[in-house]
Amino acid sequence: MWNRDEGHDARFVDCFRDGHALVGRDGELAALRDAVAGHRLVTVTGAAGTGKSRLALAAVTAPLDGLGRTVVRVRWHDGIPVGRRALTARVVRALHGAGLSWDPAHTDLAAPAPALPADEVLLFLDDVDPVHTECIGLVQTLLMDRSAVRVLVTARRPLGLGDERTIRLGPLPVEAPPGQAGPSPAAELLVSRARERGWGEEPDPAAVARVCRLLEGVPLALELAAGRLGEWTMAELAAHLESGQCRLADPDPLLLRHRTLRTSIGAVHALCEPAERRVWRRLSVFAGPFTEAAAVFVCSGSDLAPHEVPPALATLSATGVLQVLGEAGAVCPSRYRMARAARDFGAERLAAAGERPVTRDRHAVHFRRAAAVAETLWNTGLQRQALQTVQDEHDDLMALVHRAGDGTGHAETALETVLHLWFWWAVHDHAREGSDHLRALLPRLPADSPLLAQGRWLAAWLGAAREPGTAHHLLSLAWPAAVLAGDDALLGRIAHVHGTLAWQRQDPESAAAYYRQAADTTPGGAPGGPSPAVSLAALAVVQAHRAPAAAARTARRALAQADCANDVWATALAHYARAFADHRAGRTGRARHRACRALADLEARLDAPQAHRALRLLLTALDLAATAAGAPMPHPRPPVPVPRGGAPTPPATASLAQR
Repeated sequence: MWNRDEGHDARFVDCFRDGHALVGRDGELAALRDAVAGHRLVTVTGAAGTGKSRLALAAVTAPLDGLGRTVVRVRWHDGIPVGRRALTARVVRALHGAGLSWDPAHTDLAAPAPALPADEVLLFLDDVDPVHTECIGLVQTLLMDRSAVRVLVTARRPLGLGDERTIRLGPLPVEAPPGQAGPSPAAELLVSRARERGWGEEPDPAAVARVCRLLEGVPLALELAAGRLGEWTMAELAAHLESGQCRLADPDPLLLRHRTLRTSIGAVHALCEPAERRVWRRLSVFAGPFTEAAAVFVCSGSDLAPHEVPPALATLSATGVLQVLGEAGAVCPSRYRMARAARDFGAERLAAAGERPVTRDRHAVHFRRAAAVAETLWNTGLQRQALQTVQDEHDDLMALVHRAGDGTGHAETALETVLHLWFWWAVHDHAREGSDHLRALLPRLPADSPLLAQGRWLAAWLGAAREPGTAHHLLSLAWPAAVLAGDDALLGRIAHVHGTLAWQRQDPESAAAYYRQAADTTPGGAPGGPSPAVSLAALAVVQAHRAPAAAARTARRALAQADCANDVWATALAHYARAFADHRAGRTGRARHRACRALADLEARLDAPQAHRALRLLLTALDLAATAAGAPMPHPRPPVPVPRGGAPTPPATASLAQR
């Protein structure tokens, strides 16, 4: 039996029966049916547009465990005024229509309960977010008063009652399950809904996957996107979604708030408290996952105290605006991530409130500090933690740099951030990316900025292998400023890049002189670039071609540097130089042994693609030399596997320009 006081209910049920079947929800549907059969109170929760009502409707349309059951549905549509005890009145009326008299205002637990209908009653309270507080008290009273009644609720957050069983509904997967051929559930929903609307093109799998990733697998967003395929191709749809998805619309929705994605998210926003709305719009400046501490720093202001931010984060997480990453109680604190549609909506509200400049300023200050912390970790020997810090904050660090490169942010703050991350560009294989950022930022700095010379040096170092002429020009601009400032560290690093450029043009004498000057000039422990041990390792490689004995001494000197003990990358390069010197001296077995040990140590302690490749190439050359000489091939010591925490990045071999 259905209570159909609301005008859309019949249409909703008919739509479901006419083919709008669930896609990719078999597991959730089975779990929900089991929960309804075994618990008196079940709540289906999830963010806006994840299909909570449709899943619950599918669960109650079929018999549950062979039990006959009268289903009484009360749906709270958007647009209905929320009056005092409005939900209670409608539930009482609906239960009375099902043959069950109940008045929560006049309950007598000692009196015998009135007879139930022929079948057990399942009260289905659908979409009760506007009356969430009233629903809690109503359900608690009903369950205590009528032991034979069960309740199924759909809402964005649980009721929080003791015997509640919660089924959390998330977005559809945008990738196909491992080992399963065919499209992902999100792609299947997008294409099937487009077919139902008359779309007849052959889908491009790459474009479909891109659309699904942009929409993050949210079923409502996918259905709204399917409706636009009559006027756009799949590739054009993806391009439109890149600039914002809140404009997706349906001229004839089942619910008023589903007319556009903006109105759907706006319905969530309307139920938030003022402090939660402020936090929401300010969090929209984050491009990726963030910590509670970052949220507190960025969101706090004269109208929002720091202690108000954590409760707002909890509420926004409960309603699906934020996704909590990580496990509660884990060693690493949980991180939050805002759904993209919610972020687009928040960005609109942030601009409308006139708070975007100051919020972006606080975001920039926070992530400049994060970059400085990462560099400090690197310089103090915690290099794996330094790389992990950059990987964790990568999206927002790059957002800061991109905004400044586009002229909408503070160029000096962004350049300082890029300079702090020199090891990320150089050691972790992101040289081209770092060079591109510097090219965009350097012209935006004032001519008297003290950061100009350092930026030019780093740009030259990162781009030396690809554009030596540009590197020479940048060095010629950076060197006078370094001399006038008396910056020995910068002078030494400029010399190091000159050595690299000389080595590239096959001038070993000049390369050796420059590397020696770099090692002697750069102070130990100076931040902002490689240590003297790196220059000594490069000098040893150059010397090894003509004076292997001198190269071995230089490599040992590099390993004896005070900074080298805490610098896994510099240590690996120095061991490489020593092994290469042994190789040039004809001690192939010893060279191979050193290279294997260095490679195993590097893989156990740091993800450094450039040094890893150099050692691998040396081992290959040693194997070929041993084979050519007819010597037996020793088995290498197996390296210790290390998990790769993120995408690799370009090497920072460098050169700079001629003075």
